[in-house]
Amino acid sequence: MITSSLTSKAQLICWVVSVFIIVSLVHAESPTLNVKVHDGQNDSLILASDETRRQDPFNSLEWYTGGWNISNKHYIGSLAYTAAPLFLTAGVWFVGVGLFMLLSCLCFCCCCRQRSYGYSKSAYACSVGLLILFTIVAVFGAVVLYTGEGKYHESTADTLDYVVDQADSIVKNLKNVSSYLTASKKVGVNQTFLPPQVQKSIDNVASMINSSATTLETVTVDNKDDIKKVLETVRHILVVVAAAMLLLALLGFLFSVFGLQFLVYILIIVTWILVAGTFILSGVFLLLHNATGDTCIAMDEWVENPRVHTALDDILPCIEPATAEQSLSETKDVVFQLVQGVNGIVTNVSNANFSVIASPLAYNQSGPPVPILCNPFNKDMSKRKCVTGEVDLSNATEVWKNNVCQVSTGDVCITVGRLTPSMFDEMAGVVNVSYGLYHYGPFLTDLVDCTFVRETFSGIYNEHCPDLKKYSEWVYIGLTMVSGAVALSMIFWLLYARERRHRKYTKLVDSASHRGDAYGKGP
Repeated sequence: MITSSLTSKAQLICWVVSVFIIVSLVHAESPTLNVKVHDGQNDSLILASDETRRQDPFNSLEWYTGGWNISNKHYIGSLAYTAAPLFLTAGVWFVGVGLFMLLSCLCFCCCCRQRSYGYSKSAYACSVGLLILFTIVAVFGAVVLYTGEGKYHESTADTLDYVVDQADSIVKNLKNVSSYLTASKKVGVNQTFLPPQVQKSIDNVASMINSSATTLETVTVDNKDDIKKVLETVRHILVVVAAAMLLLALLGFLFSVFGLQFLVYILIIVTWILVAGTFILSGVFLLLHNATGDTCIAMDEWVENPRVHTALDDILPCIEPATAEQSLSETKDVVFQLVQGVNGIVTNVSNANFSVIASPLAYNQSGPPVPILCNPFNKDMSKRKCVTGEVDLSNATEVWKNNVCQVSTGDVCITVGRLTPSMFDEMAGVVNVSYGLYHYGPFLTDLVDCTFVRETFSGIYNEHCPDLKKYSEWVYIGLTMVSGAVALSMIFWLLYARERRHRKYTKLVDSASHRGDAYGKGP
């Protein structure tokens, strides 16, 4: 029962990593919980209902009210629609500026060779001032983008490491359980073994757990490497974008100021393409920012409401609480029977004083009695406290070593003691299995009923979501700032170059006019 869901845990961990790192990136403050309950037995909770209330392009721009649900196309559509303004801006920019440059070339080549120069000091000063302003804004946006990228990469890497550490802890515990169960294959005391069907069940369980641990370990390592490659790629893209846009802003300013008109035109073509791409990238980051914001809130609400049905229940391989409780009950029952069996041997054999050495249960046992093992459960499987004279599962073998005697070739005690070495080894094996099942039983239950996942989600929400929220916002704000500032700077490269050219021409005309007037007034 316990292991029927363990194989799916690898998929669970992969999902946690994928949702958090590949989607990776966060929104708004923690909202007031909005619970919607339907009549009937299957009550349900709409996750992140406030945050996900957006216009749905797949439903005539009606408001989407279905909450967080990555399997719902209307949620995906409403989420993508949040970045529509930036995508639209990129399209308008690319088409609009492209048409403008095309018409300008046609006009210059075909019908507009006559140039009319007019010069305005106010227009010249305004173009200079705005060019300087937008260049400064572009530089500031590049700094915000670069800083946000570094912090964002660090926060996503920390989140990935946290999830991987959680997965590693599961692998370690599963392997420990498997080793305990594997060692129990020959468990038995004084030729008294567990029934064959129980041993077969233990073998099957140990094999399944070991397989699950191996699969989880392999998948975790593979996903960790893949996600780190994605993070490094994103990091490099953002660094290149920040550097390229900063370089464009500075070069455009310098070329304009020094009147390098041909270079300005080349830079305009490059900027035209890069600005469109940066607007698109900004939209993608805004979309991902909102997606992970929704996910953070959805995880928190799911953790806080474990008893109602949510969209997450359709993704996570968790079983019902009643099934998990039954699994734990079966584990308790096995522990109870094992401890009872050991105590029966201790009471009826080891601590018995036989008058006839020829008895099959006599091996010349003598000395202080062997303490019985503390059974952690009562017959009704309720918790039981140890009483005086009992030894705990955790230290029973250490205590029993004091009761081991030295034996002859016939396995008969020749020194004081009530346990032969072979009996001690057998009892230690039973104790190890009992301790493993007792210690790891709750862990298995937590794994199966998704308590582990809830704790992981809670840790992500409390420890990692705030940084993801802050720095993913820095990234898309930096991208938007640098895109807009460089786009406006490009416009003022042209305007300033035009005003500078007109100013120069006007000065030449005025100078020639003054020379003509002076020549006319000559002697």
